Amino acid sequence: MKAVMYGGGNIGRGFIGYLFSASGYEVAFVDVVDTVIERLNRDHAYPIRIIASEGHTDIQVENVSAVDGKNPEAVAEAIAEADIMATAVGVNVLKFIIPNIVLGLKKRKELGLGAFNIIICENLMDANKVIEKMIKEHLNEEECAWFDENIGLVEASIGRMVPVQTDEMKDGDPMRVCVESYGFLPVDRDAFKGEIPNIRGMVPFSPFDFYLKRKLYVHNMGHATCAYLGDILGLEYIYESIDVDEVYLIVRGAMEESARALSKKYGVSLDEILTHVTDLLNRFTNAALKDTCNRVGGDPARKLSPADRLIGSSSLALEVGVFPAYIAIGAAAGLRRYLNETENMTQCAQDARKVLTEHCALEENSALFNLILSTYEDILAGADLKALRRKADSLVAAKLENVI
Repeated sequence: MKAVMYGGGNIGRGFIGYLFSASGYEVAFVDVVDTVIERLNRDHAYPIRIIASEGHTDIQVENVSAVDGKNPEAVAEAIAEADIMATAVGVNVLKFIIPNIVLGLKKRKELGLGAFNIIICENLMDANKVIEKMIKEHLNEEECAWFDENIGLVEASIGRMVPVQTDEMKDGDPMRVCVESYGFLPVDRDAFKGEIPNIRGMVPFSPFDFYLKRKLYVHNMGHATCAYLGDILGLEYIYESIDVDEVYLIVRGAMEESARALSKKYGVSLDEILTHVTDLLNRFTNAALKDTCNRVGGDPARKLSPADRLIGSSSLALEVGVFPAYIAIGAAAGLRRYLNETENMTQCAQDARKVLTEHCALEENSALFNLILSTYEDILAGADLKALRRKADSLVAAKLENVI
């Protein structure tokens, strides 16, 4: 059995490629970094280190090779020979790899090959639709019909945390990838064409939208909130931030708001989602990951976009009758970072209003607009986290009292 892993970076080597190898596949990594290509083709193996606060475990991933992504014919040949494929290249790189993927798919069609599934491991909403559109721009009508019948674009939810790899983590081997132990890969059951392959750690779910939203609105939202509160406190690492009592209480409160909203929206057991919340909070404390608030909170513009983790989760909560008082603290803290990093903007209510209306697409003086803006103004005025949490508590209590 052969697998193509398009992207030999942290997720490609540290998670998906490892799962393929552990499931008995020969894994061909497609990458453009010459040193990665050379080492994989020389050693046909690379190390992974599973790290935790209490220690680590080393694993050697074997039966691997590499294909130069700068060689379209070689990439197409690898895709044509494969039984399964995955991508983990980053949203901004997708447009550069699509032509190579198209060549590979066309070669499969010429060879008369049948069902083929591509597992999409990109941090992108509706990634399957985006990639399908990009691929079909290169296909004629007949090829599009063949694509629809034979190619499965399978979205995945990447829950494993893989931080930026430091020299300390590499521990003398530039190919080493340090990761946490969490190893489940939820995927969209309904998107597969043909038989669903048996891949270690892969868990097919239907309907998959719930798991995408759980990842974005619980995991990613909580992680970002932890990072932005850490920014306010001047902390470097996520584990330092979550270790602060007030940060922990706010992050947990925000994640529980999302949990209640998701439970109402999708009819999933609240206890099940809250168990996931508890597990995530424990994983955030993993000091060995050395994940920074700067990295996790990076690209605040994307994280504050209308459907993303902070605004999207808040909007969903309001839609189903959950008041997002704690999520709003994370959004306000993210707004603070956005203003810090955006040219020609300053920390002031006027610019905050502009971001909330023009970037977050919130109607001025709507409930969510006012909630986030007032929380931001509290932060601007120097309110500490305890004061922010107490205000959130009182707002939630007032809403509950009105309901009763």
